[in-house]
Amino acid sequence: MRFRNLAGFAAALLIGALCGSLIGPRPAQAVAREIIELQRDVTTLLQGQKDIATQVTQDHTVMRTLIEQSNDTVGKLNGTMSGLQKSVQDVQANSGARLDTMSTQVQGLSDNLEEIKSRLGKLNQQLVDLQGTMQNIDSKISGGAVAPSSTVPTSTPASSSPQPTGSPTAAASPAPNADTLYSNGLRDITSGKYDLARSEFQDYLKYYGDTDLASNAQFYLGEIAYSQRQYSQAVAEYEKVLTAYPKSFKLAPARLKKGMALIELGQKSSGVKELREVVKRYPGTEEERRARARLKELGVAAAAA
Repeated sequence: MRFRNLAGFAAALLIGALCGSLIGPRPAQAVAREIIELQRDVTTLLQGQKDIATQVTQDHTVMRTLIEQSNDTVGKLNGTMSGLQKSVQDVQANSGARLDTMSTQVQGLSDNLEEIKSRLGKLNQQLVDLQGTMQNIDSKISGGAVAPSSTVPTSTPASSSPQPTGSPTAAASPAPNADTLYSNGLRDITSGKYDLARSEFQDYLKYYGDTDLASNAQFYLGEIAYSQRQYSQAVAEYEKVLTAYPKSFKLAPARLKKGMALIELGQKSSGVKELREVVKRYPGTEEERRARARLKELGVAAAAA
């Protein structure tokens, strides 16, 4: 619009000059020169208008291209963010179960190491006892305390004859070795063979329910049920640890996992109560830290109001 006004103004000047030349007497050569200058100015103005219009069109095209590219980039970013959000949701959904499984496996490895240390201690004691026995034998031999060979019985008494194969004593199967049962249970639970580990720990409790490691075996029955998402069974197994083995060092993890299993069953108030007991009874432990973290996730205080 501005360029149109300029063109109109130039045309008006040209007309005015012509009229002035007609009205007033001026030399013809001067009038012609002014007319030529006015025509040149009008031509320059029209060319400038044309150049500006061309530049505006080019700028508009560039801007439109940039806007389209920006829209494409925003669309790609939205797609990427959606993918990341889905990945985060998947990780959050699976992280709880994975952490529980890893915790069970680490606990099993730790107990397995303790069991190995205990067995090494027993072997060391047996070696010391054996050395003492050998020293006693050597001292007796050197002192001539060995009985004459004529006193050694050369025949088996009739009363010591082997019993028939079908007798009750021969038919009874011996109990499996305690160390073997417990070690096999730890090995199988850490490798994810939960059904086999359950059977081994149940056998351990059946034959050796009054030993120091019985509470561990009972705790791992709860861990197996929890890992298989059998939360009602897990609560029952953990409760046995708390009631039957009051001096067990598995009390803190048993109460922690019982609370978490109750929460998984939808019994939030009962689960929160157990977690708060962990915070109260076992300060400074890993179980207290995990209990506080779980309570924070639930949006409740670590202590009852």
